[in-house]
Amino acid sequence: MILVTGATGLIGRPLIERLVEAGAKVRAVTRAPSAAVLPAGVEVVPGDPRQPETIALDGVTSVLLNPRAVGTAAPELLRLAAQHGARRAVALSALNVDLPLERQPSRLRGDFNKEVEQAAVESGLEWVSLRSGYYADNTLRSWGAQIRAGDVVRGAHPEARWAPLHELDLAAVAAQALLTDTLLSRKPVLTGPEALTPPQLIARIAEATGRPLRFEEVSPDEARRQLESTGVPGQVAAAFIALEADSYGQPDLVSPEVERALGRPALPFSHWAGLHRSDFTG
Repeated sequence: MILVTGATGLIGRPLIERLVEAGAKVRAVTRAPSAAVLPAGVEVVPGDPRQPETIALDGVTSVLLNPRAVGTAAPELLRLAAQHGARRAVALSALNVDLPLERQPSRLRGDFNKEVEQAAVESGLEWVSLRSGYYADNTLRSWGAQIRAGDVVRGAHPEARWAPLHELDLAAVAAQALLTDTLLSRKPVLTGPEALTPPQLIARIAEATGRPLRFEEVSPDEARRQLESTGVPGQVAAAFIALEADSYGQPDLVSPEVERALGRPALPFSHWAGLHRSDFTG
C-alpha cells in the first residue's frame, strides 16, 4: 500500500493515476475526502499530514512526502509509518535546497523541501529525494493574470534561464521511485529538456494560445509589484525575483535525469503550454 500525501494537488493526481495503472494499491490522504476526485479503487482517507496521528497507516509500505502537505511533520509521519511496517520514503524536494534559506522562496508558501528531504534520508527507510527544478506551472502563477488581461507580459531579468519541468514528468519519475529500486538512495535533479528565457517561454505560450503575446522588461521593483498585485505575498515575490536574477546560479541547467529514469526525453514546455492553454485564456 502506497500512502500519498498532497493527493489532490498538481503532482498527486497524475502520480496516483500512474500508480493505479501499474496495479499498485494506493491510499490517498486528504483533509476533504468528499471533495477528492481520484481514480476508482483508490482508498481515500481523511487526515492531516501535518498531524500524522490523524492518518491511517496500517498496511502502508511506502510513503510519498509532499513538502507543502507534510511540512515539518515529516520525521514523525515516517516514524509512525515505520512502526506500521513501511519500508520506503520518497520525498518531493527542490534543486535549491542547499542554497541559503532566503534563496528558497517556496518556503514562504509552506514548502519545507529541505526538512522533508532530510527526514527521508534520516528515517532509516529506503529513500529517494526528487530535487525538482522550476515547475512549468510557475509560468501560470507568474504571468497568467497578465496574459488573461492583455498581450503584454511584464517582468524582470529577460536573460534569466529556466528549464521548466512538466508535472506529468515529475509524477512519472515519482511513480518510478515508489515502484522500482532504480533510484534508491539518490537525489536526482529533475528539469525540463531545454533552458528558456522569459521571452522564449512567452513565445511558446503565444503559439499554444494563438495570441500575439510579447515580453516587456521592467525593473525588479516593478516586477515585484506586478506579482504582488496577483496575490503573491511580498516576501515570496521579492525572493523569487532575486532567485530569478541568477536562475539558481546555474543559467543553463538542463538535467538528463528525467530521460534516464523514464527512458524517453522529458516533455517540452510547448507540450505543457498546449495542455494548459485554457488556463491562460480564461
